[in-house]
Amino acid sequence: MKKQRAFLKWAGGKYSLVDAINHVLPPGDKLVEPFVGAGSVFLNTDYEHYLLNDINADLINLYQVVKRRPKTYINDARRFFSSRYNQADAFYALRREFNLSTDTYHRSLLFLYLNRHGYNGLCRYNASGQFNVPFGKYKKPYFPEAELEFFAEKAKKATFTCQPFQSSFRRARKGQVIYCDPPYLPLSPTASFTSYASGGFSLDEQAVLAKKAEQAAFKRGISVLISNHDTSLSRIYYQQAELTPLQVNRYISQKGDTRNKVAELLAYYPARIF
Repeated sequence: MKKQRAFLKWAGGKYSLVDAINHVLPPGDKLVEPFVGAGSVFLNTDYEHYLLNDINADLINLYQVVKRRPKTYINDARRFFSSRYNQADAFYALRREFNLSTDTYHRSLLFLYLNRHGYNGLCRYNASGQFNVPFGKYKKPYFPEAELEFFAEKAKKATFTCQPFQSSFRRARKGQVIYCDPPYLPLSPTASFTSYASGGFSLDEQAVLAKKAEQAAFKRGISVLISNHDTSLSRIYYQQAELTPLQVNRYISQKGDTRNKVAELLAYYPARIF
């Protein structure tokens, strides 16, 4: 099966890991994703139903709009992908417009524009909840029409929610499968978190996530797979899981032009049969 790319650029997206993830994910009647991000796992798996959640309200709003009105959305979004809008002054004017707008449809159009024209496809907000990624200076940003169409078609199988990750665990049922791609643990004690939704993801929440995975698998009959950096801390958090270590190419320098291998983990909690 040909791998499908997400229509958003996304730091930490799982496109390159889809094969490894699919190798571990078990069958089930629904895949639940508490941290859906750009949706590469959703796009490259074949479950009958999906529950796709993220704490980023702009992201989930965009997905709901694309699901409901794909043709209208594609036609309206296309006009932002011209040389007129691929300039710093236009970018910053539209970024300001996005931050001031309360119109959900307009915000969904600008979110895609900012994602494709902003630096490195980052999604970052300041403490006031303002989107603050700088202009990316790309020659000709790609308009992902085919990817939007594929997403909209597949989204017919999906329900989208914007809630804390714990809510997705509560909604999952025996026989379903949960895949978690949380904001990653820092590779070193000094590395700082870069939050893609205001609020961040603390070490306490990392520990809560691991505990929720254990409870879901061992007490409720729901298999759980988590991806994260392979660190001494993640090894402690996921000591009850079956671990698959991976070496993944990542851009890790500030300039984004140096790829290094980074150690990652797939932590799998298989459902206990009652």
